[in-house]
Amino acid sequence: MAPAADREGYWGPTTSTLDWCEENYAVTWYIAEFWNTVSNLIMIIPPIFGAIQSVRDGLEKRYIASYLALTVVGMGSWCFHMTLKYEMQLLDELPMIYSCCIFVYCMFECFKMKNSVNYHLLFILVLFSLIVTTVYLKVKEPIFHQVMYGMLVFTLVLRSIYIVTWVYPWLRGLGYTSLGIFLMGFLLWNIDNIFCDSLRNFRKKVPPIIGVATQFHAWWHILTGLGSYLHILFSLYTRTLYLRYRPKVKFLFGIWPVILFEPLRNH
Repeated sequence: MAPAADREGYWGPTTSTLDWCEENYAVTWYIAEFWNTVSNLIMIIPPIFGAIQSVRDGLEKRYIASYLALTVVGMGSWCFHMTLKYEMQLLDELPMIYSCCIFVYCMFECFKMKNSVNYHLLFILVLFSLIVTTVYLKVKEPIFHQVMYGMLVFTLVLRSIYIVTWVYPWLRGLGYTSLGIFLMGFLLWNIDNIFCDSLRNFRKKVPPIIGVATQFHAWWHILTGLGSYLHILFSLYTRTLYLRYRPKVKFLFGIWPVILFEPLRNH
């Protein structure tokens, strides 16, 4: 975590229960953690296009919700790192729980009839979200949030491994790429937390462009944003395969992955 000697800026004193390793108001007076803020763009913009494409393709609403939930997480994280205010921290952390619950619902419902609704699973996930929200607002302990979020991610990992092991082995590349990128982000998140003092001292001695490359919490946003986006593609690919569509992953501009498919025509 960040040492206490950070300067103040436009948004006033820090009220969040977390203050990350990036130096506060170092780039501009208007944004507390500049790189931790702008790195959220990867979570905001691509999923919006994914949601629009999902509407055009007539996909089930839960996949539109998945894309939009990732955008909401990105926007909440933007507000949190821009201001370091407690209210904005909640706007970041609670949608992380809600979006993961949507991902869990999608993953466990990918082998059901089209437009079916599992009310039991919905009830469990809504209840889980309400309990986590209520407890977290009471205890204000970031570790509680991190453990609850970790449980949801672990559930997604187990379900993904089941699918690529027993159901669609040819999806291993996409499934494990998503997981690997996410875990790389998690590794950098931990390095940023544990070695913050060393990283700050290092940044004082090197040119700014090298210093920016060591903003590992920003890399956590980039890698987990990409990993989460790829997870939605993996979930969607699994679902559309089951529904007998012909999904394909294409790369826009040779870089950004999107899923395209067409229904199997009845003759």
